[in-house]
Amino acid sequence: MPLVSVVVPTYNRLAQLKRTLAGLERQQFPREQFEVVVVSDGSTDGTDAYLRELRTPYELRFVAQPNTGPASARNTAIRNARGDYILFIDDDIVAAPHLIAEHMRLHHAEQNLVVLGPMLSPDDYRLSSWVAWEQAMLMKQYTAMQEGHWEPTARQFYTGNTSVARSHLIEAGGFDERFRRAEDVELAYRLRQRGVRFVFQPEAIVYHYADRSFRSWLEIPYAYGRNDVIFSRERETWILQTMQREFGERNALTRFIVHTCLDRGIASRAVQAALKQVANLSYQLGSETISRAALSAIFNLRYYQGVADELGGRNAFFGAMRPIISTS
Repeated sequence: MPLVSVVVPTYNRLAQLKRTLAGLERQQFPREQFEVVVVSDGSTDGTDAYLRELRTPYELRFVAQPNTGPASARNTAIRNARGDYILFIDDDIVAAPHLIAEHMRLHHAEQNLVVLGPMLSPDDYRLSSWVAWEQAMLMKQYTAMQEGHWEPTARQFYTGNTSVARSHLIEAGGFDERFRRAEDVELAYRLRQRGVRFVFQPEAIVYHYADRSFRSWLEIPYAYGRNDVIFSRERETWILQTMQREFGERNALTRFIVHTCLDRGIASRAVQAALKQVANLSYQLGSETISRAALSAIFNLRYYQGVADELGGRNAFFGAMRPIISTS
């Protein structure tokens, strides 16, 4: 029986998936001690046929299912996995050769851990400005955790590179399939309630070959905003307080844009389009500071629009934020 099951959900990313699976062939970990479980979530690009014929030096297990989202795909993989530990990775990453070994080194040293590893930007791949911003924000978190400024939490449970005992996942009930975004963080809240400890392992490295459209990128903060409100209602009441504090800490420009554009579709779209142009031009000219500032403003506007929509609109949002606004 394998010790570790590497779980990879995939949907219409065959070219990227080939690179991910090839990276796992170079693992400096006994091949008989890990398996790879790939779940094709309704792929229509030839992924299923490719996986049925693929031969790998490690044990590869393939499951096809109708398209029902990443939470469902990961739950399917967990049900089919045989390892004592589950290592989640995405289908657009390439694992460093020591990835599995570094995750398992921490699990062997201590029980009841969730191990988080970094998703780094590859040197041989040009990122779009918005994905480069996303990677820069991740690097800020990694640096803060590595330098001990704060401890990792459930909010850093990104299934692009994280591992946990399969028993914890089963006992927690797996991923909530209602959510197609932030489903990993929602599960992490339940894992935390079970007493697991989150640790950051900077040597457990993967390289993130991220490729998403601007429209897809815009959907991420919006979904996170809505889901944070849902999570605060259902099980984590502190999230709303954290949201209030973080809004009070945003810079003056971001808060002005939110005040001006929230629930105002024409103004919001115009501001986003202008900021996108600024971000792209600045990125092409090598001014990443300006590009990141513009994209941060867009990201925050979309996040708080998601919060407002879930709370019930503009007035409900500013009513919820008022305790912080009045004192900041």
